[in-house]
Amino acid sequence: MPSDAPEQHARINTTLPHTARIWNYWLGGKDNYPVDQAAGDQIRTLHPGIGDYAQADRLFLGRAVRHMVTDCGIRQFLDIGTGLPTADNTHEVAQRLAPESRIVYVDNDPLVLAHARALLTSTPEGRTDYLDEDLRNVDHILEHAAKTLDLSEPVALVLLGVVIFLEDSEAAYGTVRRLMDRLPSGSHLILSHTITDPAMPDVDAAVAFWNEHGTPKLTQRTPDQVARFFDGLELLDPGVVSCNRWRPDADTDGLPDEVAMFSGVARKP
Repeated sequence: MPSDAPEQHARINTTLPHTARIWNYWLGGKDNYPVDQAAGDQIRTLHPGIGDYAQADRLFLGRAVRHMVTDCGIRQFLDIGTGLPTADNTHEVAQRLAPESRIVYVDNDPLVLAHARALLTSTPEGRTDYLDEDLRNVDHILEHAAKTLDLSEPVALVLLGVVIFLEDSEAAYGTVRRLMDRLPSGSHLILSHTITDPAMPDVDAAVAFWNEHGTPKLTQRTPDQVARFFDGLELLDPGVVSCNRWRPDADTDGLPDEVAMFSGVARKP
């Protein structure tokens, strides 16, 4: 897949801040533009902890993937809403522990597609693939994923910070349910979501700024609303919590302060 495909670059709007590029900026990446940096700094002024929860979400991904591989025996991952490549992408964490792991990435951001080569590296024993597709197009996603993954065997479905872009909550719940319904018993859902909480009013202000100036728009949900994404599944301890409180590493000093990104991991019975 050419990383410099002109038709993909033509879709990249550098005049408006974009969530994937701002997230990349907060994570210390280089795949962003001055307009993203300016918006990211403004959001950080409104909500000084925003960079911390970008980092916390990324670290949660690493812990969840490690748990899938080492404790659950999962060797297949479907990562939708991948975002821009950065350190410790899903395939890097999984294949470091189990080189035979297979990963399919899905995103519909043209900038992510332009950098997809970084997501397509793989161990010789394993495999990675990338699909340019919208989260809501479940049938096409699974049809494509089946070329790399064995959908008769358990799969970890990774949805980090992506269902926030589905404004209609019932449609969002339905999309996640349709994906999990098509995966076999023993599959897992790994999901994170920006929350709204009266105890974190600065988060609401930051999201309001983003929705006025940036793209795509995002929807906050309460912790209880986030928990609904796991209905019908067996929620792993400690449940739906701030992502930096989901099984923190043993060397973590005390219980980390909550961030406005909540997460959970659940198993399909």
